[in-house]
Amino acid sequence: MRQLRTLNDLSITEINYLLTQAEKPIAPLNGFYTAANLFFEASTRTKYSFEMAEAKLGIHKFDFAAQASSLEKGESLYDTLKTFESFGTDLLVIRHPQARYYQELEGLNIPIINAGDGAGDHPTQSLLDLLTMKQEFGTLLGLHVVIAGDILHSRVANTNAKILEQLGARVSYAGPAEWMPPHISAKQLLTMDEAVKQADVMMMLRIQTERHDGKAFWSKQSYHNRFGLTEEREQKMLPHAIIMHPAPVNRGVELADSLVEAERSRIFKQVQNGVLVRQSVLKYLLETKGAKRYENIV
Repeated sequence: MRQLRTLNDLSITEINYLLTQAEKPIAPLNGFYTAANLFFEASTRTKYSFEMAEAKLGIHKFDFAAQASSLEKGESLYDTLKTFESFGTDLLVIRHPQARYYQELEGLNIPIINAGDGAGDHPTQSLLDLLTMKQEFGTLLGLHVVIAGDILHSRVANTNAKILEQLGARVSYAGPAEWMPPHISAKQLLTMDEAVKQADVMMMLRIQTERHDGKAFWSKQSYHNRFGLTEEREQKMLPHAIIMHPAPVNRGVELADSLVEAERSRIFKQVQNGVLVRQSVLKYLLETKGAKRYENIV
């Protein structure tokens, strides 16, 4: 059964195929398809870009509200999803606060797209980020990407770092020491002042306050001064370098308000690419439903 739980579910060939297809006009699917969108965490960009992609492809969607479902009566996630499978739903799009929630769903026989699991993975976000960088630079090989901010709690950082390195990019990190995972080596760490002078891509991250257990490590102003992309730091970036952020953006915290829509910002381009990538992924999984891993796509 074809799935997209992490990017490990795709070969490099498939990833390149999906990125190529995302930039081509995609006609509505032939036949009648249904998808259930189950979001157990708040979302704007991911949720509604999936809905836009589904609408463009002619997929009939079911919006799921946990508080109005049998989960409120104690039903398990597995049984809820098994119910959608039994309805004949063709595909599930799931965001869940539990990391690797999909490991508890092995008995399902329906494609799942992971729309984000806790601080684990966010594969479609990574694909749209890859597309944005490829549009800008033509290749990821040799690109220097600095991921800056709340690395420890970010599923975006986790997913992007792995695939960028596989595709030949160099990944460095900047941010507070208490938000750095233990696997990051000292040679990968940069201060923000070092990072802006070296990076082709400054990938800023939102502070994941909902995953901090109520602990306030930094005031907004002190964080911005030390770890944010200020106007002064932006002036030191390489002429060709771009700014990315998965959003939502805390303006004046991760980056200066004036930089969100600056000439070198690609933040809203990422949003546009989110629809394109999710169309590509939906179409691919539905058309290869039940197929084994595709290694050689023409």
